[in-house]
Amino acid sequence: MSPTQPFRTFIRSTGYKLRPPCPVIFNPTVHRAQDAVRSRIEVGPHQVGTILREQRKGTVPTIVLGGFVPDATEQVYLMRGFLLKRGSVYYFNYPHAGFSIDMVFAQLDDLVDELAEQYGQRPVIFSVSFGVGLVMEWLKRARLAGRRVDLRGLVLISPVACVEDLLAPGTAKPTTLLGRAVHPFFDPKAAVDERGIAKARSIFTKMFEAGAANKESLLVLMTRRELFKLRNAVIKTIQDVSATGATERVQSMRQMQPASSYFSQTLLPLSDAPTLIMYAEKETSVIAEHSPTRFALESAHRAYFPNGQFKIITNHRGSPVQHASLIFHCFNFLPPISAFYRHLKNGKLHLAA
Repeated sequence: MSPTQPFRTFIRSTGYKLRPPCPVIFNPTVHRAQDAVRSRIEVGPHQVGTILREQRKGTVPTIVLGGFVPDATEQVYLMRGFLLKRGSVYYFNYPHAGFSIDMVFAQLDDLVDELAEQYGQRPVIFSVSFGVGLVMEWLKRARLAGRRVDLRGLVLISPVACVEDLLAPGTAKPTTLLGRAVHPFFDPKAAVDERGIAKARSIFTKMFEAGAANKESLLVLMTRRELFKLRNAVIKTIQDVSATGATERVQSMRQMQPASSYFSQTLLPLSDAPTLIMYAEKETSVIAEHSPTRFALESAHRAYFPNGQFKIITNHRGSPVQHASLIFHCFNFLPPISAFYRHLKNGKLHLAA
């Protein structure tokens, strides 16, 4: 471990005591996109995500979308202080009792419009794993509709953007831990019952506990109290996602196409905003060996994001960096993220009179 890390932990923990996390529910006054979705399809209250906000005076707000689990509030637990120095943070937590990909996109549309119209700001979209897939599909649909999403930047961590990223076509059995968790949700011959849901919960819990097993290393990153609080929050989220919520959330990936299928001038680029794409050095427990999204972004990321950069995050002083390991390998991900935010241009949107 770097000798500076205990000092970093002390500073961050002190910051938590002086300004403890206090995200509050944020309801945008702009709801045009959500109204349009409700007029077109039936969406229940249980399928609407919760947006929480920690407000700051900075000019670079961040919208966080996590993976399947945990919630966005826990996904960036150790990066909260860094992000808040740049501006307000908006945590997009998916609903636990259901899921609607159309409503997710509508909520994102309304939130981005709200930031532009009310605050004159363009956000950074900070997405992780499954959340990256949502963001890429959202941007693709905006291109199809002839709309331009005006963003300050994009951070895409360990992208999972289609079913084939988790379940390799033609493979009899899933080869990854996450693949085994989600396989029953895509098997037309199998009905996902409570036993299947319990198995999926168990696998997600094991994935978190595997990272949390080395408590000595974790205590370099956070205090015992923080570790206890974080673990309880993550496990609670895993247990609280209902059978319907889990099924609808996972099966929403059926609506996400492999990136290679829209490799065309009419749909690309997805965004001209500065983009940071990061994969971990050890993605094999989650992402299929021949992940089409990884192949597309590693070989042709500039076609999708002309102002993008692609990085592999490694750790030379301890355990290998795992898929989306923002908690257990925070200090490995932080340098490129810090450099990315540092180079974003300051200033607000020039709004029309």
